[in-house]
Amino acid sequence: MAKTPAYLAIAAELRAEIQSGALAAGAKLPSETKLMTRFGVSRTVAKWAISVLKGEGLVEGRAGSGVYVQATRRLVRRAPGRDVRSSSGSTSPFARDAARASQQATWEHESRHEQADEQIAVRLGVEPGAPVMRTAYRFLSDGEPVQLSTSYEPLSITGGTPVEWPESGAAVGVVARMDSIGVRVDEFEERISSRPALDAEADALRLPGRPADVYEIDRTYFAGGMPVETATIVLPRGRYELIYRIPVD
Repeated sequence: MAKTPAYLAIAAELRAEIQSGALAAGAKLPSETKLMTRFGVSRTVAKWAISVLKGEGLVEGRAGSGVYVQATRRLVRRAPGRDVRSSSGSTSPFARDAARASQQATWEHESRHEQADEQIAVRLGVEPGAPVMRTAYRFLSDGEPVQLSTSYEPLSITGGTPVEWPESGAAVGVVARMDSIGVRVDEFEERISSRPALDAEADALRLPGRPADVYEIDRTYFAGGMPVETATIVLPRGRYELIYRIPVD
């Protein structure tokens, strides 16, 4: 079994201290020299560990002073059900997440017609090369980028309808859009992993430290067992809290 790199192990221990309150908001992080002594590592390893926490938005450097724990306001993403139909307010899950944190949600998007590659075809249950709508999003909360998403929808479902273009204004959010054309989403699946951010992702999310870890969520919506949308969602670990509440039969 591969051993966890020292810088990641140190970052994990410091992260746990921040999350437990042992290192409170505004507290000064141990210096690189102190981390070298505490963990028996080189300065480079100590510097990488701090960079991980910077990338997650948990700490910030102050010129000539040191590195301090940030007072962060994480968005909370409540997954199963997500109260799409039953709650009042926006039908956009992201907008509701931001509103619960008393933050303003905005997003950028770019849609285009494509052909499904093999991976997307499997996720959507279509043939490779089938026409799909691809939409790339960057979501911002109070002007800070906190989420990336690339979604795909089969044009066999949405093509020629008022919601073919996801941001056409006909409805907001996958569930509400599908409802408007008589396709009732009744289930979704999410697969979650953690990995280092790609350079393009780190740039888009303005992650200050490299390497920086992100959550990747591969989500697929279903209507009567048929996939109607699939998306890969990227979240900075330090800016989002994921909560799952699962009914027990």
